[in-house]
Amino acid sequence: MKNTQILTAVCVPEMKPADTGFNTEQIIRMIQENAECGLMVFPELCVTGYTCADLFNSNVLIKEAEKETVRIAQAVPSGMTAVVGVPVLYHNSLYNCAAVLSAKEIKALIPKSYIPVYSEFYEGRWFTSGRNIYGASVTYGGKDVPFGTDIILEDRNSGAKAACEICEDVWTADTPSAHASLAGAEIICNLSASDELIGKQEYRRTMITQKSASCYCAYLYASSGVHESSTDLVFSGHAMIAENGRLLKDSIYTVDNSCEKALIDLETIRYNRMHQNTFETEGESLYRFIETEISPAGCKTEVTASEASALMKKYERRIVRNPFVPSDMEERGRRCRTILQIQAHGLAQRVRATGIRNLVIGISGGLDSTLALLVCSEARKIVKDIRIIAYTMPSEGNTSSRTYSNAISLMECLQAEVREVPIRKGVESHLQDLGRSIEYQGEGDVTYENAQARMRTYILMDAANMENGLVVGTGDLSELALGWCTYNGDHMSMYAVNASVPKTLVKYICTSYADTCGDEKLKEVLYSIAETPITPELTPAINGQIAQKTEEKIGKYDLNDFFLYYHLRWGFSPAKILAHAMCAYDELDIETIREAEKRFFRRFFTQQFKRSCLPDGPKVGSVTLSPRGDWRMPSDASSALWLKDLENA
Repeated sequence: MKNTQILTAVCVPEMKPADTGFNTEQIIRMIQENAECGLMVFPELCVTGYTCADLFNSNVLIKEAEKETVRIAQAVPSGMTAVVGVPVLYHNSLYNCAAVLSAKEIKALIPKSYIPVYSEFYEGRWFTSGRNIYGASVTYGGKDVPFGTDIILEDRNSGAKAACEICEDVWTADTPSAHASLAGAEIICNLSASDELIGKQEYRRTMITQKSASCYCAYLYASSGVHESSTDLVFSGHAMIAENGRLLKDSIYTVDNSCEKALIDLETIRYNRMHQNTFETEGESLYRFIETEISPAGCKTEVTASEASALMKKYERRIVRNPFVPSDMEERGRRCRTILQIQAHGLAQRVRATGIRNLVIGISGGLDSTLALLVCSEARKIVKDIRIIAYTMPSEGNTSSRTYSNAISLMECLQAEVREVPIRKGVESHLQDLGRSIEYQGEGDVTYENAQARMRTYILMDAANMENGLVVGTGDLSELALGWCTYNGDHMSMYAVNASVPKTLVKYICTSYADTCGDEKLKEVLYSIAETPITPELTPAINGQIAQKTEEKIGKYDLNDFFLYYHLRWGFSPAKILAHAMCAYDELDIETIREAEKRFFRRFFTQQFKRSCLPDGPKVGSVTLSPRGDWRMPSDASSALWLKDLENA
């Protein structure tokens, strides 16, 4: 598969104001020590120092900076582009520039667009804005070098495209990075000299992260370090790498030469831009695309899944096992509360719109129906006269005492009207009417199993008619992805509140609710349910204990949710998903993961017909399978290409 990972670095070297020789030595040393990088970004005016003030008017300083920039360019190894800050004289005016160094040459000089002259900043005393300079060139280092703000850097082998802005440029409303991104730049390099004030680092961090999100780009930010501090100002060397709204690296107040490295993935950027069709290509013809060398990580344009995984591990690109579930407990708690709120408000609006206040729901003692009942309970807080009619429908011999007991306790704790309708006789009568044995025939007896699932839905639908009610669906996103639901059984309802909540998150929403509900009995029941093996209980129990365990049939839900997330959220190929899974699941060998992924894709493709006729339900996250919203797919599509890609990974 194509290697779209680039090893990037933001660097804060030791420096001495106006000592170009010393500064150059530090920069070269850092370049040589990190020769495996494809792109390195240094701070604003790092060759001279940002705080040189009126020394910028000295021809000695300007000429020495030019000479040292040539020396740095010659030290840049093959496959790398380094971007350093330097003052450049052009048509009798001085410009604060980003010098792009690659293939032993100065490839471009990009001037700062916005020159601050407020508060502690007085750059207008020395520098001129380059905002309106397009298509120009300047003799620099004895060669003709492209000069202007209309420059995008491009490596034609890796496909990487980068642009530069300088410090104040990102603090303005009309940022150069926005225009460059629309024209095709996927990486934005910001050479900065941002002094430190109370609250400024948090604001700066938020600004850079949000800029990477709004531009769907990787954003590399390097600011002047502590050695730049002089007179009234203190600099912190804030260095950040962000990608698509996620902060990958963040360091501040480092004393020695500091280099933060991170793998960025161009494919995630390209997918976001393609998927969000409001991100339109614009102004491409207004830019000059300058060829540079920004090699992919490992200097290989094609990699196997194992090689891609090894790169992610080596350079610590963090791949979490549960991408739907925040790892931070506080954030996870907020996420769970927000999802429950969205679900409850969606259901409340359906109640208001229909005028039907009676909610009919089946409670099995499992996680999904538990969450759905919590949603009904929360909706009742919004629409006060909601009536919850909860049915438990045990099947004698199949339903375990644990799930039955939990179902009854849960309904009582949440003050639902408790109704019990055993289904054993109804199922047997139905099977007899069909001329079929009433006994379970063993593995693969879907008639026996599905007759129970459909009987339960049949009861709920008729109960809703009897009570003038709405049947609230309980099935979750993961079950829909895998088709692990009985068509026109638990597959069907009048409003499916869990339809976009993945199984790995359902458990956390329930336990989060348990931790904050203030009801010890309810908390105990919710934790008991969360610790119960996932099961549809459609086959005979063994000595009253659960015999049928879902994950033994379809694989572990955390792994299936992992495949689902990267397939839908990022559009990754099966081979690339395999590489990511190898990072997240160190204890599993490649063939185990490959077989699990094959099973996922086979089920995902063959079960689309169930998703094509889903009932309404609230969207709660970026990954959902509603045929009216996020996922449209022919029910008869072939999985052959995806399975082939996985086999060859």
